[in-house]
Amino acid sequence: MWDPEQYALFASHRGRPFADLLARVSAQQPRLVVDLGCGDGPLTLSLTRRWLGARVVGLDSSPQMLDAARALDTDGRVEWVQVRAEEWDPTTLDAPVDVLVTNAALQWVPGHLDLLPRWVDALADDGWFAMQVPSNFDAPSHALMREVAARHPRAGDLLPVLHRAAAVASPAKYLGALASLGLDADVWQTTYEHVLDPEGAQRSPVLEWVRGTGLRPVLDVLVDDAERAAFLDDYTAALDAAYPRQPWGVVLGFTRTFAVGHRPPRA
Repeated sequence: MWDPEQYALFASHRGRPFADLLARVSAQQPRLVVDLGCGDGPLTLSLTRRWLGARVVGLDSSPQMLDAARALDTDGRVEWVQVRAEEWDPTTLDAPVDVLVTNAALQWVPGHLDLLPRWVDALADDGWFAMQVPSNFDAPSHALMREVAARHPRAGDLLPVLHRAAAVASPAKYLGALASLGLDADVWQTTYEHVLDPEGAQRSPVLEWVRGTGLRPVLDVLVDDAERAAFLDDYTAALDAAYPRQPWGVVLGFTRTFAVGHRPPRA
């Protein structure tokens, strides 16, 4: 279960990689723009402002996120569609895709490299594919989550849902995958040093960050209040040591991988 309100607590930090990704997309007047894994909607709506004449489609598997997105879209500018990335058939759009963007979504899709040929095949001539995935699964925020899960009484249920790192490939693999499909590829990594909660209003801002994303599978498993409290107490203490509060806030280092592919226009 996705919680749009929890996810939106750090909207400015989460939105910056989307802007950095789209800065490398040079489409001028696309007719069809698709956001695969659109989430709660604000970033998708920014595409309607960038490309005023485009048909924009937002796809997501979460009904909660799509409800939040539709509530924001007061002008009905976007076509919001509930579908899992693995099951999405681009041919249902009845048009080639000029820009296909997927931002911080494919880490939830094991085997997404195998889906790239289908998605790239849907691109129009002179079309663009742009993706961004977290590459921070060895960071303390996630490594400690796995360590705490391993010593929890329900470790057997928790550990299998915390191995998403295997879904994310290396930058070189993304480059090779896009280039082999005939795209001009641009791949890079960025590490953001996010300053969280400078006001000191949150007990553990890194915990609040992961509550909206990576901690969700744990919370879905631990529905018993006592089991959940035991996990969160142990995990929060570990986060306190790994991310100490500074006078200016709590600093969360976060590495992300970006990949943009452009289909060259035909001569």
